[in-house]
Amino acid sequence: MTSDHPKVNYGKTGVLIINLGTPDSTSWLDIRKYLKEFLSDRRVIEVNPLIWQVILNLFILTFRPSKTAKAYKEIWMKDKNMSPLRFFTESQAQKLSKKIGNEKLIVDFAMRYGNPSIKSKINQLHEKGCENLIILPLYPQYAAATTATVCDETYRTLMNMRWQPNLKIIPHYESEPLYIDAIKNSIVKKINEINWKPDLIIASYHGIPKKYFEKGDPYHCYCHKTTRLISEKYTDIKIMTTFQSRFGPQEWLQPYTDKTFEALPKEGKKNILVICPGFASDCVETLEEISIQGKESFIASGGENFEMIPCLNDNEDHITLFKHLISKNL
Repeated sequence: MTSDHPKVNYGKTGVLIINLGTPDSTSWLDIRKYLKEFLSDRRVIEVNPLIWQVILNLFILTFRPSKTAKAYKEIWMKDKNMSPLRFFTESQAQKLSKKIGNEKLIVDFAMRYGNPSIKSKINQLHEKGCENLIILPLYPQYAAATTATVCDETYRTLMNMRWQPNLKIIPHYESEPLYIDAIKNSIVKKINEINWKPDLIIASYHGIPKKYFEKGDPYHCYCHKTTRLISEKYTDIKIMTTFQSRFGPQEWLQPYTDKTFEALPKEGKKNILVICPGFASDCVETLEEISIQGKESFIASGGENFEMIPCLNDNEDHITLFKHLISKNL
């Protein structure tokens, strides 16, 4: 390289783990900003955008931020001033970097919506000399509304780069043995901590509209595959698949988690554990929707014992899984 050549960093590989996202705070404005970005994604809401933007801006973004802010305030980590999802995703990146222990491999994290953005993190990795880029969307079960939109944003960022990195994306890992073992281990750990026997384990996954499945989205099948594989590893208690977090009036994948919680006590199943295998980190959907709202509904319907099994978060099994997935793609 000649003396007048611009300085160029090169020779490194970047690993970017990416989760859904989180508002910067529980304020109405920050919640609204986050929801606007999230609900404006046409992978998430497949409605005519001209019609949808009117509905979104006139109605949803007027009323929903207050309700969402209340939910986030229930689970916000006040001592760290961040959401659990932000905390655990950052911790996952730090622990993964330490576990890999390779100075030529830089691990970082980003969010599809909110901060830090995919664009900002890819640009930072590029500036640090990452000629290779491995993207790990933290969605074990592929769906267009999750993994595909991470890919979309990654491609949009690369479209504006003069020197693009070699790119690899890990699209799903719903049947990876280390993932299944990690989920099974978390079930066993919780069983050993409680002093009652569950009648049933609910494996609750985030739902998607039924029409997305009918258009060819494989998400439904991946969720059921994960539950089947967990059930093959852990045979002591039956595991049932349900789908949560539906939004709007249209039909979503069933059975619905909330309706199942209401029905189970009437069927004689009054003691349940709940696990959310599709969530890589605890978040508002697990800590507020399931652990708080879900438990209240179940008990009010006649249930007796209800426990939520934590997500894998930044535990050792999870970081080992991430290292394995990255190593396969180096």
